[in-house]
Amino acid sequence: MSKSVAGPDCCGGLGNIDFRQADLCVMTRLLGYVDPWEPCFVAAVLAIVFNPLFWNVVARWEQRTRKLSGALGSPYVACYVLGGVILVLNALRSIWFTQAMRNQPRMDSLDTPMAYQAGLVLLGAGSILVLSSFSALGFTGTFLGDYFGILKEARVTKFPFNILDNPMYWGSTANYLGWAVMPFTAEIYRQKASQSRKSH
Repeated sequence: MSKSVAGPDCCGGLGNIDFRQADLCVMTRLLGYVDPWEPCFVAAVLAIVFNPLFWNVVARWEQRTRKLSGALGSPYVACYVLGGVILVLNALRSIWFTQAMRNQPRMDSLDTPMAYQAGLVLLGAGSILVLSSFSALGFTGTFLGDYFGILKEARVTKFPFNILDNPMYWGSTANYLGWAVMPFTAEIYRQKASQSRKSH
C-alpha cells in the first residue's frame, strides 16, 4: 500500500500526494553537475556557512560585552577591525567559489554566449546594489556598526533601500550567481580554444 501525504487542496486540488511516485531524474541530473568533494567546493561551502556565523557571533558578543571596543580602545576601531576581517574572509570565499566553479563538471546548456551575457547582467545588477548599499550605509553601517553602538541619525531609506529591504544580500546573491555562470562559460570556451590549438 502506498503511503501518501495530505496536500493542500488550494494547490490545484492535489489532495493526497504520493512522494514515492516523484520523478527524481531531474534532481539526479542536476546533482551530476556538482562534485561535492572537490576541495575548493568544500572550502567555498564552509566559507559560505562560516563567514556570516562568525561575524554575527562576534557582533552580538560585542553588543553584550563591549570587550572588543574596550580592548581596541574605541568602538570605531573595533568596527573597522571587524570590517577588515570580514573583507578578508569574503575575499577568501570569493577565491574558493570562483575556483570551485571552474573545477566543477560542465553543463552544456551554459555553453553559449547568451549564458555569459546573462552572467554579466547579473553581475552588473548585483554590483550596483552592493556598491550603492555601501555608499548609503558607509563603512560602519555596512560592517555592523550598530552592534558597536555606532548608529545613524535615522534609518537609511534612499536607493537602493527604497526598492529592496536587503539590497546588499540581494546584490551579493546576484553577483555570485552571475559570477558562477561567467567562469563556467568562460572556462568552456577556454578549453575549446585549447583543444582547437592542439588539433592544428
